[in-house]
Amino acid sequence: MLLRALFLVTWRSLQQHRLAASITALSIALATALILTVSSLQFQAVRVFSGQTGGYDAVLGARGSSLQLVLCTLFHLENSPGNLEWDKFLAIQKDPLVARAIPVALGDNYLGYRIIGTLAEYFSAWAAGLTFSQGGPFEAEGEAVLGSWVAQQTGLKLGDRFHPFHGLNYDASARHEEEYQVVGILKPTNTPQDRVILIPLEGVYRMSGHVLRGQGNEYSPLPDQPIPDGAKEVSGVLIKLKSPQAGMHLDQLINRQGKSATLAWPVARIISELFAKLGWLIQLMHWTTILILLVAAASTTASLCNTLQERRKEFAILRALGAGRLFLAGVVSLESMLMTMTGTLGGFALYLVLMWLLTYWLRLKTGIQFDPLALHPGLLAVPVGALLVGLLSGLLPTWMVYRGSLAPDLGGS
Repeated sequence: MLLRALFLVTWRSLQQHRLAASITALSIALATALILTVSSLQFQAVRVFSGQTGGYDAVLGARGSSLQLVLCTLFHLENSPGNLEWDKFLAIQKDPLVARAIPVALGDNYLGYRIIGTLAEYFSAWAAGLTFSQGGPFEAEGEAVLGSWVAQQTGLKLGDRFHPFHGLNYDASARHEEEYQVVGILKPTNTPQDRVILIPLEGVYRMSGHVLRGQGNEYSPLPDQPIPDGAKEVSGVLIKLKSPQAGMHLDQLINRQGKSATLAWPVARIISELFAKLGWLIQLMHWTTILILLVAAASTTASLCNTLQERRKEFAILRALGAGRLFLAGVVSLESMLMTMTGTLGGFALYLVLMWLLTYWLRLKTGIQFDPLALHPGLLAVPVGALLVGLLSGLLPTWMVYRGSLAPDLGGS
């Protein structure tokens, strides 16, 4: 009976001050949603990037940044740090420590989607294999394989033809004369592979306007004439090693003793360095959202304290009818908890909306698929923390009601 009365009085009070209660709950919802979103993105980003290396252990490229090399060749997010001579690819391919070496070359796009030149074995060499929803691998120059996202967004179908554009960014005035026919469309992988177009390596070399500098001198391929190996070059080489010890040996040989190439190894460590560099930004976002939650808690305290001044006579009447100080303190404390719980639940709903929008945007920009419903530690820690903050924010007004004397207000008009 007492609990029922407590809830009825609390519910009536919230209805009378619904505007202030709604604003307070909304501020808590925003803070909860932001903290959950930041936690989810951080948790998933590490897992997603670390798990999308295609099974390759290292990347060989021109002398430069290892991180840039990995982002360029595996995630298609950066420009190439430079080109690598063909003889270096042949040398690493024949190295007894290397199980597999696949060259990649880039420099063109179609409507903003990168065109990657490689070998036909690229499809079977990728971890778990790249499977086709339609068609199959390219077999000759002039053929192309589309990632699932490219096919979906461009509307290209099996058998369609298209003209590439020069450069990594779309420029309608930079259209190549060459025409490519779609011979295969990959099944969705939820990786950056969905956002690229794969063509034979020879096709990149022979694209109009391209100049090869593998020998140090400019070389323009001639129609119907083979390209000498000395003129060829690649953007990078994806490498699968036979053992971890092989990586240590090649790292010593190429990175420490050599000066003409870079071995990005191990790929997982290179990716972890990316998150280490972004650590300050992630921490800043965390502290900002926590500050928002604290501001929401202060808003809850201020809202309750302000309504106390309006409800002094109401509380005095309840005291006269037999309600004890503990009952009145319970009303204020329950109000704080209900506003916090409502805000937390609203925060969950807003978090799902934000994650859905961010997931779509990230897929559009990077090809990487995040899961809006993925479980992560923040799903438990954030609501518990929000409820605890809500409870603490109600302590001051609860104490004011419990310790205050409301009897004089009975004499008011």
